[in-house]
Amino acid sequence: MRARKAPMKNTLLSRGLAGALALASLLGAAGADAQDRTLRVSLNTELQVLDPLVTTINATRVFAYLVYDTLVGVDGAGHYRPQMLEGWEVSPDRLTWTFTLREGLEWQDGTPVTAEDCLASIRRWSKREALGGQMMEAVREATVLDARRFRFRMSRPFAFVIEALGKSGHTIPVMMPARLANLDPHRAVPEVMGSGPFVFLQKEWRPGERASFVRNPRYRPRAEPADALAGGKVVKLDRVELVSVADQATRAVALQSGELDYLEILPLDFVVPMRRNRAVTVGTPRGIDQFLAVVNVNHAVPPFDNPKIRRAFQAAVQQPEVMAAMGLPDDLVVPWCGSIYMCNAPGSTEAGTEPLRAAGPERARALLKESGYKGEPVVFLHAQASALLNPIGLVVADQMRRAGFNVDLRSSDYATVAQRRLSRAPVEQGGWSVAPIVLNGIDAVNPLSNPLVAYNCSEVWPGWYCDPPTSRLLAEFSEAATPATRRALADRLQAAVHENVNFVLAGQFAGPPAWRSNLRGVVPFSFPVFWNIERR
Repeated sequence: MRARKAPMKNTLLSRGLAGALALASLLGAAGADAQDRTLRVSLNTELQVLDPLVTTINATRVFAYLVYDTLVGVDGAGHYRPQMLEGWEVSPDRLTWTFTLREGLEWQDGTPVTAEDCLASIRRWSKREALGGQMMEAVREATVLDARRFRFRMSRPFAFVIEALGKSGHTIPVMMPARLANLDPHRAVPEVMGSGPFVFLQKEWRPGERASFVRNPRYRPRAEPADALAGGKVVKLDRVELVSVADQATRAVALQSGELDYLEILPLDFVVPMRRNRAVTVGTPRGIDQFLAVVNVNHAVPPFDNPKIRRAFQAAVQQPEVMAAMGLPDDLVVPWCGSIYMCNAPGSTEAGTEPLRAAGPERARALLKESGYKGEPVVFLHAQASALLNPIGLVVADQMRRAGFNVDLRSSDYATVAQRRLSRAPVEQGGWSVAPIVLNGIDAVNPLSNPLVAYNCSEVWPGWYCDPPTSRLLAEFSEAATPATRRALADRLQAAVHENVNFVLAGQFAGPPAWRSNLRGVVPFSFPVFWNIERR
């Protein structure tokens, strides 16, 4: 007689218990007081790169906000506030901007933060990031006035100077000393030297195992209460440890047992049972704090250099099917979303979404037949080890096959996918065709920084989409002075994205964080930040 297969939940639990025991051994037997003063965190991806300008992996963004600071910070309501800056002045014609740093800012080695450092950091960032690049194209002259002040003289009005300097999406405008910022922006800086609330213990760093941070004694928090990335970033615990835990079930069980304090994303199979556990708090992200699932499409090589084939792919992806595979409660999923600016968010719009609403295998097959597709291989990069990307990839790959695409599924970890996405080689020479990814909603709110449109005709973002009329619309948007004009242009930009099929949308959902209920002061945001937290 064949042995009966154990239920999946029990299998996950058993594996998680075994992993949690190993994790407890890894964390060691530090004294109770030291443990109480340490926040033990597991992120969804491992920290492998320490420069936030050379990768879009979310772990590096979390790292950046621990050790670096920004001139401007966005609060929970989406307003941009001075952070390192004391403030700024704008001339009536909007062509002169003067910025003043707060007094007493220091790098972690005790040297003062200067206007020269900040201007060098802005220049470095603008060479890697779409919004920064557009801003600096409008800057005729950038000048250091004195140790604490610098000035932009613009060649034309640019409507999003402050939003650019406070951009919290990937490729963040972090400040670093000029001696580092003046190095090649396409190579990671060789040293971590920030002015943020934490100091990274680089000598203790064990990639794939643990990264440790301690309170920065030289950091001067603002006087206002903490509010998302704005206000006073007051560190109330002595130490933060990012602990690498590859197995999803192990993460969940370790949180349950108290071996971990905080999970960036609670494994989706555990959301419902953890909601019943009083020792654990499960977050409920809404709107721009949710994720947008999209498929990165490689426009540079066949077959998706053909817009007709891209439209057939767009018609093949049925968002409700993809979102059902996530296994989340209904209140954490938006089954269908056609807005590149997120649904249930201030920028939501239905402009240009008609092709997405008509998705289905019959329409996709018809469009594929009309496109001239001849069965060329579609190399599908599938991040099998990712709790979020694995189900998305499996469903989208199946939908493509049903539409008639010749799908070559390449399964690996996300780091491998991220590296291969940088290749522009033909698929037969190690290239790729499509790759599901997820975007934080906070990255999508402004067309000038939204990866689905902001990198139009740019060499920076993998996929290399290019639609010349979109470039003109982006330029108009950058100068738009009124909300009504911005809204109209944002709608036109979204319609252009769907017409050109820059990316294919696969749905919107929440990857909820979870933390031990004895923590208070957790700052809700699109990604985890670790100031303001204390243990009850």
